[in-house]
Amino acid sequence: MSQILVKRPPRALPPTVPTDEVELSSPPDLPRGEQQGLLTQLVPLLGMGGSMVYFFNSGAGPFMRVMGWLMLASALATVAAQIVRFRRGTEGRAAGVRRDYLRYLAQMRRGVRRTARAQLEVLLYLHPAPDQLWAVAAEGSRVWERRVGDEDFGQARIGVGPQQLSTPLVAPTTALIEELEPLTAGAMQRFLMLYGAVEGLPVAVSLRRFYHFTVSGDPATAQGAARALVCQLVTLHSPEDLTVAVLTDGREAAARWEWTKWLPHSQIAGRLDGAGTRRLFCRDALELEELLAADGSGGQGNPLSERPRFAPDGSPVLDAPHLLIVLDGGIVPPDSLLASADGIQGVTVAEVVSGELDEPRGGLSLEVRPGKLFLESAAGLVYEGEPDVLPLEAAEALARQLAPLRVGAGGNDEPLLDELDFTDLLDLGDASSVDVARTWRPRMTSERLRVPIGVGEDGDPVMLDLKEAAQGGMGPHGLCVGATGSGKSELLRTLVLALAVTHSSAHLNFVLADFKGGATFTGMADLPHVSAVITNLADDLTLVDRMEASIRGELQRRQELLRASGNYANVHDYERARVAGAPLEPVPSLVLIIDEVSELLSAKPDFIEMFIQIGRIGRSLGVHLLLATQRLEEGRLRGLDTYLSYRLGLRTFSATESRAVLGVPDAYHLPSLPGSGYLKFGTDEMVRFKAAYVSGPYRTAEALTDDGAGGPRRMDRRPTLFTAAPVPVSYAAPAPAATTAHTSDALSDTVLDVIVRRLEDQGPAAHEVWPPPLDTSPALDELLPLLAVSPARGLHPPDYAGSGGLVVPVGLVDKPFEQRREILYRDFSDAAGHLLVVGGPQSGKSTLLRTLIASFALTHTPHEVQFYCLDFGGGGLSGISELPHVGGVASRLDPDRVRRTVAEVTGVLSHREEFFRTHGIDSIAGYRKRRAAGELPDEVWGDVFLVIDGWGTFKQEYEQFEGVVMDLATRGLGYGVHVVVSATRYMEVRAALKDQFMNRLELRLGDPLDSDFDRKVAANVPVGAPGRGQIPSGCTSWPRNRGSEPPCVVRRRTDGRPTRH
Repeated sequence: MSQILVKRPPRALPPTVPTDEVELSSPPDLPRGEQQGLLTQLVPLLGMGGSMVYFFNSGAGPFMRVMGWLMLASALATVAAQIVRFRRGTEGRAAGVRRDYLRYLAQMRRGVRRTARAQLEVLLYLHPAPDQLWAVAAEGSRVWERRVGDEDFGQARIGVGPQQLSTPLVAPTTALIEELEPLTAGAMQRFLMLYGAVEGLPVAVSLRRFYHFTVSGDPATAQGAARALVCQLVTLHSPEDLTVAVLTDGREAAARWEWTKWLPHSQIAGRLDGAGTRRLFCRDALELEELLAADGSGGQGNPLSERPRFAPDGSPVLDAPHLLIVLDGGIVPPDSLLASADGIQGVTVAEVVSGELDEPRGGLSLEVRPGKLFLESAAGLVYEGEPDVLPLEAAEALARQLAPLRVGAGGNDEPLLDELDFTDLLDLGDASSVDVARTWRPRMTSERLRVPIGVGEDGDPVMLDLKEAAQGGMGPHGLCVGATGSGKSELLRTLVLALAVTHSSAHLNFVLADFKGGATFTGMADLPHVSAVITNLADDLTLVDRMEASIRGELQRRQELLRASGNYANVHDYERARVAGAPLEPVPSLVLIIDEVSELLSAKPDFIEMFIQIGRIGRSLGVHLLLATQRLEEGRLRGLDTYLSYRLGLRTFSATESRAVLGVPDAYHLPSLPGSGYLKFGTDEMVRFKAAYVSGPYRTAEALTDDGAGGPRRMDRRPTLFTAAPVPVSYAAPAPAATTAHTSDALSDTVLDVIVRRLEDQGPAAHEVWPPPLDTSPALDELLPLLAVSPARGLHPPDYAGSGGLVVPVGLVDKPFEQRREILYRDFSDAAGHLLVVGGPQSGKSTLLRTLIASFALTHTPHEVQFYCLDFGGGGLSGISELPHVGGVASRLDPDRVRRTVAEVTGVLSHREEFFRTHGIDSIAGYRKRRAAGELPDEVWGDVFLVIDGWGTFKQEYEQFEGVVMDLATRGLGYGVHVVVSATRYMEVRAALKDQFMNRLELRLGDPLDSDFDRKVAANVPVGAPGRGQIPSGCTSWPRNRGSEPPCVVRRRTDGRPTRH
């Protein structure tokens, strides 16, 4: 089974819930003093009643009596009105007080409900429901989140039920209930009753607090509750912190717990059987103790006997995981350590009992029935609720989900201090199993060019997005600065490999350049994404200019492509049209990474203009630039820094350099741990990260075990039944010795090497931005079609298109701006029929002339061309003297032969001039045509070449022949006579003669200022590289004759040696 490594970042806790007590306000008292208030209102009426005696005495007249009656009526009406108003006022005041208190309770009710919801959400987050554990495992971020130091380590949910509100409600101190306003007092009591406890909250128990507890009751419910408890623990606790063992006896009980074989918590690392890692599934406790006491090598493991006695408040066992033993019918002999009533620290026995217990066992008893849960301790009933129950099928499904998971390296609480493997960062699993069908899946626009480069302080991946800001990215261009040992090269490798793993070469290409040694990008040239790997520029500064030309050529190529395809404004419009159905080829994004850019700019300051051009137009062309350097001098990137939108700052040499890249000195204070750095984008806050590591050794997992007879043997890996019980081991035949050697070779590979091999040839090859430099001269046969031998022409290229003319290949032309190399041909059939080769000492002039003659020998017969050579350059032409095309080679030490050679060529010119006149031939082209047709059988000469190697020496020693050669150059082309001359300087050739040489080749000059073509290009022709030179359109390299082999093979004919002229 392939394994998936789980990185455990620092735990993300839910929001805290308030826990302060909430004391309610007291209800209002009953109203007091109503009768006294009424009497006060009636006192004025008593005085009015007294005055009525005056109106009704015996002496009062009728009028006075009427007034008395009116006053009496008025008094009675006033009394009635006072009584009514008083009663209404009292009731209104009571209603207002009651209304205010009920409004207060409603406000408190809303707050309490919010608290209850928050309490429920937090508890459900900390203790997920059993049917939600699969989602936790599938999502992944919370798997095995609990550590030994967490307060809730070892806690397991057992059900749901009522619990006190996190903010306890406290009743106020009041008067006697009879003295309170009855309606509000009743409302307060109901409020305390309803909201003092919250229903349906998860309930958990801590395994650390109990050595032994039982789960009993209804058999089906008890089994389901035990499964739910175990699944809670294994989902939230890692195998490094929790081990699960099962003690069961009997087929039926074993079948109920067979599913635990999938749990990584039940595996003994390094202990193998026939089905894989040994499972902690035993029949009795002694067998379990034996397994725990020995590790995979048979040595001492972590025996239970070394653990201290159990103490509820004791410290946890830090050097061993907590051990949960599920006891379901298993045997615990009296001499077993688990039979001790005192218990063992860090060990919890969960005993599952079908049916009711006769008497409580252990410190905690969980009795369950369908829908009912009773939790009892030694003190009696502790809690009632509803139990969690998990079906067997769901438990096995969850166990299978967890089966391939293993704790990855670096899963600690300090991700910035730990080494992070590249495969863990991208969740790739085994590097040798990278599947591009999955990793190169189509990506949404928001995910393009967005990859993780490391992890942050919280353990989450830190993403670098190379897209431009308008597309939600950080790019398109950036800067990376890091001192020696800061991990800068490793960060660049991580970035390149992460992009290559997640993007097809059809959508992303790289140009990787290192001004110095080139170790940064070693091993990446085989990626299909790589358009160029340019290294060792410091050793040959001419390559810097070549790189500049290549990159400028790529920018122009992309501009012309957009224009020719439909005049698109930028590559984004082009891509949208292509996706919409336009018949367009994909234009991959190009990421240009240049390491040691400060040293590059120190050697070539003008190179910054090209960077500025990329910064200005790269966004629209899909070109992204990342500059990397160890040091950053103030002002070095002036004019370019405004285009560098994201910054990667590793540890710097000084605080000044940190400010230059990040604006703050923080990078200077980073730890010396390689890969530690900051990412800054725009005005956003800096993000601290630790980069991944791609150059670590790749480790293969070989299934080896000791055969007990002198060495390891490979296990037989044929399919076998996977069971919880142990499976006997079968061994395969001994492996041959070569297997060990192969394993050693595999261990020498790095993760980068393995992944590059997986990606090699997987996608379309990237467009070649950097054709190979002209480091070595090609052999002559590499410039021609396949050679063959025929009776008529001997050794020749039958498919050569220049046959019958005077066009021959002499070398390669390097055109970096056009991103190609092409064969350099020289045509001697027109006004360029004379050739002048100029080059300093040891620049390859003689080799070039020898190559020219050999090229003619392969493409023309001795009947078509003849060469007469004067070797004044040190004997370089002597090797071709045996060619049937060569009439002779005369050296400076043979003056007679020199004179005869010059005379021979002069005689050919004089003869041909007379022959043309007498035969009515008006041009050399007509002569060649008639001669090829066989109309001139007596003419033995074709095109005749006088080759002089070392014109300066020839002119000095044979000054009398200078005029003769001038005459040949002036009149010869009209009659098929050609002059080929080599000189060390242009000044050696008189101006009148020089003007006759329309065909010129320039090798490395002693002084580049003497160049007639391009002095800058002449200066870039490397010293000590014979054959390197230039033509007006660019640099060239000439083929070398490897010894005397090419002239010799040309002589081989099927019909004997041809006639020499």
